[in-house]
Amino acid sequence: MKRRLADIITRILLLIVVLTGLAACTTARGSFCEIAPDLRYSQQVYDAMSDAEAARHLTYLKTGERLCGWKR
Repeated sequence: MKRRLADIITRILLLIVVLTGLAACTTARGSFCEIAPDLRYSQQVYDAMSDAEAARHLTYLKTGERLCGWKR
């Protein structure tokens, strides 16, 4: 009886470890349009951006326009 209980507990713990590992490996899936928000900022935020930040944000918005039909 003790051996069977130990086997059941071992199997349950192993299942928990495997399921936890699988849950930790999940990633966001979907198209750019499904997971990326259409980020629009106030003029103050744009004015405070560095040139590199502004260029990255412009690239992001152009990608949204091209793939998702976002309007400027």
